[in-house]
Amino acid sequence: MKNVILIGFMGTGKTSTGKMLASKLGCAFIDMDQKIEEEAGMCIPDIFAQKGEAHFRQLEKDLVERLSARRNAVISTGGGTVKNPDNVAAFKKSGIIICLSASVDAVLERTKRHGTRPVLDQADQGDRRKAVESLMAERKDLYKQADFTVDTSDLSPLQVVDVIVRFLKTRGVLHA
Repeated sequence: MKNVILIGFMGTGKTSTGKMLASKLGCAFIDMDQKIEEEAGMCIPDIFAQKGEAHFRQLEKDLVERLSARRNAVISTGGGTVKNPDNVAAFKKSGIIICLSASVDAVLERTKRHGTRPVLDQADQGDRRKAVESLMAERKDLYKQADFTVDTSDLSPLQVVDVIVRFLKTRGVLHA
């Protein structure tokens, strides 16, 4: 089976949906952010703080290259992975890219805990909405590169999995 690559803004459900989808498909689940943390020996906020975003993006690019060489995986990307066109091109060759989207309100609710979202944690609570709106607008065209998009705002991860499985069957990636 081709890889299924989940892209989308932070808080859209890439990790929770990805785990369930991998389980349903009987394949590996790889969370890119978690893998980068394991390999770097530090959490992403610390990578950003100590080594900068450019270093993090290089680690991310290296991982994309390795993951694109494999098959039978559901891969949950970091929210900014699509900022690098090389990452998108590599994933397009190895799989089907599915974008998970959500409303600004849903993202704010799902990401309200500080300390885990370096890009948002810089903004105070009043500016978080503006930060989310700005980043979503900035990345909107990048997310359009997906083969399929699911709005997760009002869906449970299980419902999102069902929508994705139906899409994969129509594309011939999965057989009924």
